[in-house]
Formats: sequence, structure tokens, C-alpha cells
Amino acid sequence: MTVTINKLEIENVKRIKAVKIEPSPKGLTIIGGNNNQGKTSVLDSIAWALGGGRYEPSKAMREGSAVPPTLKVTMSNGLIVERKGVNSALKVIDPEGRKAGQQLLNSFVEELAINLPKFMDGTPKEKADTLLQIIGVGDQLVELELKEKEVYNQRHAIGVIADQKEKFAKEQPYFPDAPKELISISELIQQQQAILAQNGENARKRQNVENIRYEYDQSIIEVDRLRKLLAEAEQRSEQLSNDLKIANTDAMELHDQSTAEIEDNIAQIDDINRKVRANLDKDKAEEDAKQHREQYTLLSAEIERIRQSKRDLLTNADLPLEGLSVDDGKLLYQGQEWDNMSGSQQLMVATAIVPQVKT
Repeated sequence: MTVTINKLEIENVKRIKAVKIEPSPKGLTIIGGNNNQGKTSVLDSIAWALGGGRYEPSKAMREGSAVPPTLKVTMSNGLIVERKGVNSALKVIDPEGRKAGQQLLNSFVEELAINLPKFMDGTPKEKADTLLQIIGVGDQLVELELKEKEVYNQRHAIGVIADQKEKFAKEQPYFPDAPKELISISELIQQQQAILAQNGENARKRQNVENIRYEYDQSIIEVDRLRKLLAEAEQRSEQLSNDLKIANTDAMELHDQSTAEIEDNIAQIDDINRKVRANLDKDKAEEDAKQHREQYTLLSAEIERIRQSKRDLLTNADLPLEGLSVDDGKLLYQGQEWDNMSGSQQLMVATAIVPQVKT
């Protein structure tokens, strides 16, 4: 439950001769006036009355006054706090008439609530922490911000890897005319061996022609030499003549095949395979880059989801002033950080937050 000031009575404190203020239970009470008319003296008096001797002004008594300062604060919980006399003695009376001291005041009065300049002079993080303490979402927001930073760093690392792999893939040579798969040299060697075998058979047949021709020549000699065996020799000669005709016919139809193309392919196979491997490496690099880019996109969506959770958390929180928010551990009002706010905006933010601090 928030404890507020119901009535404030001040006499002979700093620039104040006498003042009585009864703040509205709801809304904001504005203390106005020109410079040097005692606005700050009112705030100092409240801090002194509730905070004790450490907040007592160095020259508490109004200049020219012969009467010691008198402070009286009536709280919404029924406590009456008085400081008066030469030594500004403290007297605290509860609703039942029992007396108490400074320790009771310290138990429900937060230092920031009576020391507005401390909040005004605090760092952006300290102001944000104070607001989060009030609305009760500090731990959740810290957890979300840690998660956001973790995912952001992860996305950054993945993005760096994706950029590197994309650059690596672009730098790889690519040969559109190369086959998709590596060429097997064993198949070409088998074709070469088959052709060589056929050519060997052709050579054997040519040699057979020469052999038959030789035998024919020898038969002519044999006819001349062996007139007595003419009949047998002529018969054999006729047979050999027929064989020769057949062999010549076969030999004329023979055509040797060239192995030049296969030999050229064998010589080029290393270069072709190098191109194929280069193409495979480039395809792999592009696939790696694509996968990392997809991870980068997913992590970007995760960061946006976390940021939306932060916005939803602050939107649904019971903020003491419309337009307040916290981003990256800093207090914002209307989207502006503390040093970008006007003086009036800073005062509005401070007076909205400070009364909500632990009371």
C-alpha cells in the first residue's frame, strides 16, 4: 500500500516563513512560483522531516527569524511527524497515540521518495532499474534482453559464416561444359584394349594373306620343278588360287580404327576431373551458404519475437506514467532517453516514478 502525505505544515525553514499544503490524494500536486520563493525549500523540508538529520539543511532556520524551524507532516497511514525546537527534536505519533522514532520512518519511506535530486542525477540505467522495481517486471525484462543478446550474437556469428561461405562459393571456378560426374578412366582403357585387340586380329589376317601368297609362289616353283606331279600340283595351285581370292576379298573389306580420340580423352581426363571437382566444391559451398542464410533468417525472426515479447511485457505492465518504457536497460519516455528529454519531461518522469518506489 502506498503511503502519501495528507498535510504538510512548515514554518521558518530556509526561505519559507510559513506554508501549509494539503496534497490531493490522487493526481499530481505542483509547487509553483518564481525563483527564490521557496519551492526547493518545501522539498528540502519534506526530506528533513521524514529522512532525519542527514537531510537537515546547513542553515535550516529562515534568515532574520528568531523562532526555530517547525515541521509537521501528517501521513495517510495516520502517522504524525513533527520536528521543532532549538534542536529540531523528532516526535512521531501513530494513530493510537504511541510514540516512535526515525527507525519507524525508515521502514516505509524510500530514500528516493524524499531525495528527488538523487533520481534526477542518476544514470539512465539507474532510472530504468527504479522504474522496473516499481512495475515488477525487471527480472523478466533482464531475461528477455539476455536472450535477445544471445540470439543476436548467434545470428551475427551465423551471418559472418554465411558471408564467408557465399564469398568462397563465388570465388570457386566453374566449368559449364564439364560433366556432372567424374569420368572413369577404366572404361576408356577397356575401349582402347578392345580396339587394340581388333587391330591385332586384322594384323593376323594380313599376315595370313602374305603367307598364302608365299605358298602360291612356292607352288609355281613346285610346278616347274615337279612336272611329274603336275596334276597334283595344278589341283593344289587352283585351290590356293581360290584361297588367295577369298583372302584378298576379306582383306580389302578390312578398316583399321583410330585410337587417337581415346588417347586424347585419356590425356585430358585429369583436367576434366579437376573441373568436375571444382564444380562439386562450388555446389557444396553454395549449399552451405544457403543453409547458413536460412539460419540467419530464422534467428532474425526469433529476435523480433523476443523484442515483441519485451514490448508486450511493458505494454501490459502497470506503468506509473503513460509513455514510459525500458529498452536495453535504459529508461525511455515517449521514445526518448533521459538526456534527450526536456527539463519538464524529466521532472514529470521523476515525480511519477519516485512516489511508487518502496514505501
